[in-house]
Amino acid sequence: MPTPLVDWLRAQDDDTLAELLALRPDLAVPPPADVTVLATRAAVRASVHRACDDLDTVTLAVLEALVVADADTAPVPRTEVARLLGPDLPAPVLGAALDALRARAVAWGTDGELAVVPAARDVVPRHPGGLGRTSSGAAASSALPEMLAVLDPDERRVLDALAAGPPIGRSRAGADPHSPVGRLLTRGLLVRVDPDTVELPRQVGLALRGDRPLGAVAVSPPDITPRDRGLDVVDGTAAGAALGVLRQVELLIASWGRTPPPVLRSGGLGVRELRRAAREMDVDEPVAALLVEIAVAADLVAATDSVTPEWTPTTAADIWAAGGPELRWSLLARTWLALPRLPGLVGRKDDAGRPISALSDGVRRPLAPRDRRRVLAGLAELPPGTAPGSPARLADLLSWRAPRRGGRLRDEVVTWTVEEGTVLGVVALDALSSPGRALLGDPDGLVAALRAVLPEPVDHVLLQADLTAVAPGPLVAELARELDLMAEVESAGGATVYRFTEATVRRALDAGRSASDLHELLAKRSATPVPQGLTYLVDDVARRHGRLRGGAAASFLRSDDEVLISEVLAHPDSMGLELRRIAPTVAVSPLPLVELLDGLREAGFSPAAEDTGGGVLDLAERGRRTTSSRRPPDRGLPPEPDPAQLAALVTRMRAGDALTGVRRGTTGGRTDMLDTLRRAASESRTVWLGFVDAHGVAGERVLEPLSVGGGVVEGRDRVDGGLHRVPLHRISSIALVED
Repeated sequence: MPTPLVDWLRAQDDDTLAELLALRPDLAVPPPADVTVLATRAAVRASVHRACDDLDTVTLAVLEALVVADADTAPVPRTEVARLLGPDLPAPVLGAALDALRARAVAWGTDGELAVVPAARDVVPRHPGGLGRTSSGAAASSALPEMLAVLDPDERRVLDALAAGPPIGRSRAGADPHSPVGRLLTRGLLVRVDPDTVELPRQVGLALRGDRPLGAVAVSPPDITPRDRGLDVVDGTAAGAALGVLRQVELLIASWGRTPPPVLRSGGLGVRELRRAAREMDVDEPVAALLVEIAVAADLVAATDSVTPEWTPTTAADIWAAGGPELRWSLLARTWLALPRLPGLVGRKDDAGRPISALSDGVRRPLAPRDRRRVLAGLAELPPGTAPGSPARLADLLSWRAPRRGGRLRDEVVTWTVEEGTVLGVVALDALSSPGRALLGDPDGLVAALRAVLPEPVDHVLLQADLTAVAPGPLVAELARELDLMAEVESAGGATVYRFTEATVRRALDAGRSASDLHELLAKRSATPVPQGLTYLVDDVARRHGRLRGGAAASFLRSDDEVLISEVLAHPDSMGLELRRIAPTVAVSPLPLVELLDGLREAGFSPAAEDTGGGVLDLAERGRRTTSSRRPPDRGLPPEPDPAQLAALVTRMRAGDALTGVRRGTTGGRTDMLDTLRRAASESRTVWLGFVDAHGVAGERVLEPLSVGGGVVEGRDRVDGGLHRVPLHRISSIALVED
């Protein structure tokens, strides 16, 4: 008589049961009352499927061999499993696979009596091993070898084709008793399933396959042909990518701050808006979709709470922008790693044939963080600076390790993860960078890891005659702010190119900088002589800047030059500004000051805003913002089981198994309950209590009673060691626990 699973589990030590709960955490939710409940859950079909998702190719082949041997109905010896798998599978490998199945309670028993849960048959293919069902006819006779030896070539070709799998075939000639199929049916070497379908019996398939009944098993993982890229080259490339992605996200925030795109009715971001964002960031659309998804997940962008919601930067984006590059990058990288979405799906068709848009529910995949970590962990196994031969080879390795994991997108997720990691600088040249290793294994050291690979900030630029400046590396914060004010970034990367224009110089003057301030900055921070053309540009813009002064009355316009005021009033484009002269040097308008100054600039003038003291007032557009959600970061995956909690669960199950006396859900009278409690207190025995709390919720506790009286029992919990008091009138059931 085979040992039932529940008895086998009871015979295991506490560490084995704790390991089972760690490998199959779904078995612990809710906490099982005893080992019987644990064994019942371990055999549930959905739980068995989850348990097998992490099994590698060899272990799944061993499980398939157990199912072929019908170990779900009667125990089989290890020797039979070894025979089915053939001589190519080493004994230690078979032993390790069986241990993995036992550790997950998918299989149990000694090597002489191996059994599997019935649900294992649902895990393996419909035809395990590519074999048909067992037949009780001629295929089961001892004369089968002789019957196969006398087959003619046509009959042998039919059997060989079905023996290779699958064992089901269709043949319209099956009804003809003189055809090869008809003759095989007559002899019992084929079995009819329906008028058009035949099946090869399992015994015939095994006999035809020889000493490898289940075919060849891929015992060794595939070679990924590693290539040494050089750690310094990898980290240098990653640092450049990290700086580039920061700039791209900054451009996205600035663009959406000016013109937030609408949220689609179905949720998400429209195709045209995604293309526009890609142009703003100077990236292709897949990269734009990735950065948009990360920005929203990091709470740098959110949908406004309005009748017509828009994707708008949040107030958290300003806090993020004020941080150093290491801090800003670490937020983006951590958000990507925990992102429960697959940006690579954007643009594909969903099940209804509609294109999947960015930021929509169609991109959501709760298991994406787990699969993303698997890919990065595969890269982390290689020496630093080493890359696989290709992402496809890495996909082959991960597929061998967990064939059931990842679904139909399994191999594509590997490619997407490598490409997305390359955009962020987590991966470079297909190798995991040093910051990427910190992201995966040491999140607290992430900032330091990026700082170590970034080039030292420089405090100078190289001014060129074509009105550009080249920053040969990341700039110190003060110089970066000033250059962002007086120039536009033309290209970013390891070296950033800034371009000076009339509009950018005027922007710096509008912000309160004077011409002398700009000249001093350029002379001090340039490693090359200041080009004469740039000096002329600054002086020319400064000469015209501020001759007109606008202030907020509704708004006013003033200038020391009466002729200039007259010129403004006479200009055809000034008609819509509703200006009225109230003094030789002053005109007023009912328009807001910002609209007045914008209208004058469109007419070709260069006005400046001033405050009540006459100083230059900065009216630059800061961009729209919405409130930050301040939601906690999405971990993406449930927390790992705590060893102490698992040990407590095992202790509670053992206590449930040790119950004696009155069974759960039944109690004797009040006198019996008090007698049991007092006896336990006097003999230092342990009791199991079922009770109902003040809210009517049923609970249970395993106590060692210390005192009974005053309407309560006080005792120490055998699981958490705490002292607890339970009112006697709330106890619904009680039982002594065996030591």
